[in-house]
Amino acid sequence: MWKRDDLHRLVREKMTDYLLVIVSNREPYVHTMRKGKVVFSRGTGGVITALDPVMRACSGTWVAAGTGDADRKVTDGAGRIGVPPDDPAYTLRRVWLSKEEENGYYYGYANEALWPLCHMTFTRPAFRREDWEQYVRVNEKFARAVIEEVGDRKAFVWVQDYHFCLLPRFLKQMAPDRLIVTHFWHIPWPGHEMFRICPQRKEILDGLLANDLLGFHIRLHCENFLDVVDREIECKIDRERTSIVRRGGETVVRPYPISVDFEGIAATADSDEVGSLARDLEEEFGIAGTRVVLGLDRIDYTKGIPERLLAVDRFLERHPEMREQFVFLQMGEISRIHIPRYKQLNEEINILVEQINWRHSTEFWKPIILVRRHLGFKEVLAFYRLGFVCVVSSLHDGMNLVAKEFVSSRTGGDGVLVLSRFTGVSRELTDAVLFNPFDREEFSEALFTALAMPEEERRKRMERMRGHIRQQNIFRWAGKIISELLKFEFKEEEGEE
Repeated sequence: MWKRDDLHRLVREKMTDYLLVIVSNREPYVHTMRKGKVVFSRGTGGVITALDPVMRACSGTWVAAGTGDADRKVTDGAGRIGVPPDDPAYTLRRVWLSKEEENGYYYGYANEALWPLCHMTFTRPAFRREDWEQYVRVNEKFARAVIEEVGDRKAFVWVQDYHFCLLPRFLKQMAPDRLIVTHFWHIPWPGHEMFRICPQRKEILDGLLANDLLGFHIRLHCENFLDVVDREIECKIDRERTSIVRRGGETVVRPYPISVDFEGIAATADSDEVGSLARDLEEEFGIAGTRVVLGLDRIDYTKGIPERLLAVDRFLERHPEMREQFVFLQMGEISRIHIPRYKQLNEEINILVEQINWRHSTEFWKPIILVRRHLGFKEVLAFYRLGFVCVVSSLHDGMNLVAKEFVSSRTGGDGVLVLSRFTGVSRELTDAVLFNPFDREEFSEALFTALAMPEEERRKRMERMRGHIRQQNIFRWAGKIISELLKFEFKEEEGEE
């Protein structure tokens, strides 16, 4: 089993002559003003959950957009700060974006064009020329920041996600002999019939094919990518090696199912601090002694939250005897509210919660509690501790780390995971109660199965899922990618013998 020390040893023994740089849009630590004081919190999202423990083990530099209202106050002139702020283990280099850049690159092209393009959720992508121009500009800005951090050294650069399709090409143009570049794509890769509608498809593929190594969660996404490239670009594809040769360069394509820090999550979830937070939350929501069915998501149309609420409604119609036997607690932080589709989703959720609670509530009970607020990671773990059942109902998801976090946090060995078949993680956690989120009848019966499941079966299923994640943890994921990277050789610089 891979552990943090194993990853640290690999880096220490094999990468001492090189710098490791991670690039992502979202920063791992955010500084904000609270009651006149600067405070910090760990960023949210699967990328940070997965990679912060990796960077703590590896050291190096993380390049990301600075978004906190106090971020500039704590960095040096180049935007650098040691993180975690209370126990620095690596360097965070913040890149400052203007409102125009953020609106065009992030809200526009990344999240109104690429996000719906890659998720089969019947949301039409919006391709605007001005958004694309900002996307190009920001990718180039990040490339310059990476090159400044690398300096004259040789470096492994690990790019994260769909925000930076063009970054690998810019990097290779700026420093062709000093970088080995890998890119991990955290969301699904679409089939050709979907991808071909993208006006900038050739530019996107050209950027991604500058990578030495390109990773996806599952083999299907690798196959989709190879098929798209085969149909769109003149190149040589080696199906056995799953690699693409173009213009004298080779991009190796591999599936790497991302995971979580199992031991770290389990230890923190079992701590006195998280236990105290859980008791505070029980008191806040009046759920002590109640079986909690938990949904914990960013408010996004890919997560199937309306489908989840409608399944609760149908469940209570079919099983009225289950009234007052549970409470469904949906936690969610509002995101991308500037985008009309997200604003519409937020309003839809409000209406559904009001309607379902009105229909099924009794004098002292209502089935759904909806809470929107930002949660720190320990608060997230406290909610996992409170949950008897965790529901992950994504309509389409690359992996979904909520499922793996919930299982990792169940140190008592009890609990049930109710999991959409359309997540990458459903291929691994087959002991979850699997269902089709588009089928309201099947979804509602999955909830009944979870709540009615005997304790012995719950524990057996949870034990098997925990054993899988313990072995297939985040350090094994990172170790496999870094081990593959170490097989690549840096090009000899001109004039070098």
